[in-house]
Amino acid sequence: MAARELASFAALLADETRAGFCLALLDGRAWTAGELARSAGVAASTASEHLGKLIAGGLLAEERQGRHRYVRLADARVAHLVEELAAYAGEGPGGAAPRGLRAVNAQAALARGRTCYDHLAGRLGIAITEAMVGRGLLMTDSGVALSGQGVAWFGELGISLEGRGRRPIVRTCLDWTERKPHLAGVAGAGLCRHAMDTGWVERVGSGRAVRVTGAGERVLAAALGIAAESLR
Repeated sequence: MAARELASFAALLADETRAGFCLALLDGRAWTAGELARSAGVAASTASEHLGKLIAGGLLAEERQGRHRYVRLADARVAHLVEELAAYAGEGPGGAAPRGLRAVNAQAALARGRTCYDHLAGRLGIAITEAMVGRGLLMTDSGVALSGQGVAWFGELGISLEGRGRRPIVRTCLDWTERKPHLAGVAGAGLCRHAMDTGWVERVGSGRAVRVTGAGERVLAAALGIAAESLR
């Protein structure tokens, strides 16, 4: 990529409002322009201008349903890029401390467990990833890959590992709060979806934060040996 193209692409995120939009969309859902404008505290016209740049630059995709216009992150690669940039930018420990009780509680909830686009992150995501490595389900000796036992484990849970496009079956994503890798790729997305569908995990409010339910604690303890206390 030419230097000019790289600089142009980087400029898309070199704005606090546009960066905030991308971070909000890491919850994996489609938002309206109005919702994003309110989340960033900007006027609708300002939000529309910024969204136009992000869509034109390929970071966001637009969907229309009747009179409503929705935007979402273009794909998993964009989510991975945003999450890793947040980690390098010091969003987690060592970054700016949140101000006010509400902000502190919100940050604590995100650090405990959250969705990173379509997979699990935070201490929850790290605990699952490390437990999978410890149980021999995930191999990290040379890169990262599922072992035969790991493939069988996903099969037993009824989670499909069929890839979509060029997305890898398994990869890791640098967690911005824990500064450790958590499971992503097709396997990570499938596990997150299964955890939500079966009620192991539930969302906290309307944001990205999630928490493990009592049923989830029992399943994760039995399947991966994860202590319930570490998930709270």
